[in-house]
Amino acid sequence: MKLLFDENLSPKLPRLLNGQFPDSAHVRGCGLKGQSDQAVWEYAHANGFTLVSKDGDFYQRSLLFGAPPKLVWLCLGNCTRHQLLDLLLKHEKDIRALESALESVLLLS
Repeated sequence: MKLLFDENLSPKLPRLLNGQFPDSAHVRGCGLKGQSDQAVWEYAHANGFTLVSKDGDFYQRSLLFGAPPKLVWLCLGNCTRHQLLDLLLKHEKDIRALESALESVLLLS
């Protein structure tokens, strides 16, 4: 399972989670910096990524269009990269289960 981290998240997360989620990426590394949510959504869909974002617009898009891509929606206020990393590692099994789940969104807070 590979994750695509939205622009509002640290670009270091894919490297820090490489052991758990190899081949993950950040939108910056995919040439999507500053691109629309639609462009990010289409890229994730076309390339087999699960999106990870704090952006509620992706949640709305997921409700409208369903998966793919699936979404890990981080419902947190301001937090450090370390706090995000801890949250993602704590829920690694839940994130992996999303891949085969009927649901298209995993909410983490």
